Amino acid sequence: MSEKKTTSKKVHTLTLEDQTKLAQANVKKMEQGKIEVMKVVEGVQGAEKLAELIERGKKNGKLSSSELMDVLENLDLESDQMDKIYDTLENLGIDTVGDDYLPELADDIMPPLEELNEIEELPEEEMVDPNTLVDSFGIDDPVRMYLKEIGKVNLLTPDEEIQLAQDMGAGDAAKEQMEELEQARKNGEEVSITEEEEKELRRLVKRGEAAKQRLAEANLRLVVSIAKRYVGRGMLFLDLIQEGNLGLIKAVEKFDYTKGYKFSTYATWWIRQAITRAIADQARTIRIPVHMVETINKVIRVSRQLLQELGHDPSPEEIAEEMSMPVDKVREILKIAQEPVSLETPIGEEEDSHLGDFIPDEDASEPSEAASFTLLKEQLVDVLGTLTPREEKVLKLRFGIEDGRTRTLEEVGKEFNVTRERIRQIEAKALRKLRHPSRSKKLKDFLN
Repeated sequence: MSEKKTTSKKVHTLTLEDQTKLAQANVKKMEQGKIEVMKVVEGVQGAEKLAELIERGKKNGKLSSSELMDVLENLDLESDQMDKIYDTLENLGIDTVGDDYLPELADDIMPPLEELNEIEELPEEEMVDPNTLVDSFGIDDPVRMYLKEIGKVNLLTPDEEIQLAQDMGAGDAAKEQMEELEQARKNGEEVSITEEEEKELRRLVKRGEAAKQRLAEANLRLVVSIAKRYVGRGMLFLDLIQEGNLGLIKAVEKFDYTKGYKFSTYATWWIRQAITRAIADQARTIRIPVHMVETINKVIRVSRQLLQELGHDPSPEEIAEEMSMPVDKVREILKIAQEPVSLETPIGEEEDSHLGDFIPDEDASEPSEAASFTLLKEQLVDVLGTLTPREEKVLKLRFGIEDGRTRTLEEVGKEFNVTRERIRQIEAKALRKLRHPSRSKKLKDFLN
């Protein structure tokens, strides 16, 4: 019997002193982060509430973005101060989770039970006949082709759904066991599993993956049905479907049938999160931070409410009074909320002009300067014409008069097959001639 050589890896364990130092360092880091936030809001009334919120965020590892915004709005902060606060929270490892949508579909996020209970089931005809999904608005050929494809996949019965969920669970467990076996083999450990058992694990993994694909394909119509409700918010219908499909895949990965919810109810939450996150991130030409999007939405809601109450578009002062917010801040939010306008936007009744035609070019020269430069060019050509052809060409090459590119003495010398010293002498002689009053007086008027 041959002996196996085993290599032992030295494992360093932390002493009590090391653990204490590490804990103290973490506490110091958190306290430093808190100090940085408080520096940003130094002297602002109500900053104590922000400190309390940070303490809670440090314990839970996350904060509700609406809860954070409620505190920040009362602090009367500039947008750059708010950005610094969000940056510091990120450095502290405190996530801000949106209520209406998620900035990121994080793996550790789970749908709140109360939200799942509020989700309504879709009409059965929408799930059975995909053509009813888009009857309310016009669609193009690629969408029709996609609907035709997903319409070929049969819907699942409740029993089939449970069976697929069970297969997925067994597949995930088998996959985890396979990974442990692989790791053990890499570490040179002895593995006690027969070839038949390993083959069975591979079969369960394959069956689980097939179950996930079947569950996702059977619910593609659900994505289309939800996506159509978000049309007109700055993203194409196909893009909304694609983002919703990503949410569907996330739902398939995290679905637990033992909780008692139908998969369609569970998936609806994830699909909505994926679509609303994508709209927040991609719908605008210039991306706006999450906290500012929420503030803009609040201002718009108040603005619509005041429009109904007052009968006219509310002024920034009226909005500020209703929201208990400084007028300057409201004006800044309204300015940020404006959508970019294309320079090709038609202007006028006949639409024969574009917006870009009315915007001055700051880099363009004034008409008077352009005319003066043209006259100078003409006078310069006349003055250089009084020199010999060789002198004229040397100056034009040296100072880049014709093409804007200056040459060295050596480059000009190669052009004439003479030494650089000879070119320097020709240049000096030509400049002396130009300084003569008979020639220089024509150019002196252009010096000012």
